[in-house]
Amino acid sequence: MSEVSLVVNGRRVSGVVEDRTLLVHFLREHLGLTGTHVGCDTSQCGACVVHVDGKAVKSCTMLAAQASGSTVVTIEGLADGADLHPVQAAFRENHALQCGFCTPGMIMASVDIINRHPDGLDEATVREELEGNICRCTGYHNIVKAVLAASKAMNKSKAKGKSASRAKQAA
Repeated sequence: MSEVSLVVNGRRVSGVVEDRTLLVHFLREHLGLTGTHVGCDTSQCGACVVHVDGKAVKSCTMLAAQASGSTVVTIEGLADGADLHPVQAAFRENHALQCGFCTPGMIMASVDIINRHPDGLDEATVREELEGNICRCTGYHNIVKAVLAASKAMNKSKAKGKSASRAKQAA
């Protein structure tokens, strides 16, 4: 048995788990955060993507004990209260989901992609970067549109933030 302690969605949590407990099962079964889905158990589908210390990780490939001491963000922790994260909003606005099973992992992976490409994205890059996430329903067209729209919105927001910061410094 292992004692794990981590910060999940801004809240410190801990528990005792079997050494072989995967992070995805700790999140779902011990913390009740069922937005992180178990799809394939082989790291092929991406339904279980969460952020560990700011990086996208397939939580079916990481032991809960390995995550101890880390900060984890799940789909439940992405929104700011009632305000959707820009990627969540873009998925809704661009009809980038159907059954919804892949959606949490797809959104978490997309946030990571956008964060790693602050100068913007193109369709080819989005398609290549999402290869590790499987969607059986949509054909990816609207998912790609949503990621591109979110990237523009997030980069525009960052640019506004930088301009406001510069204005404050100049004043």
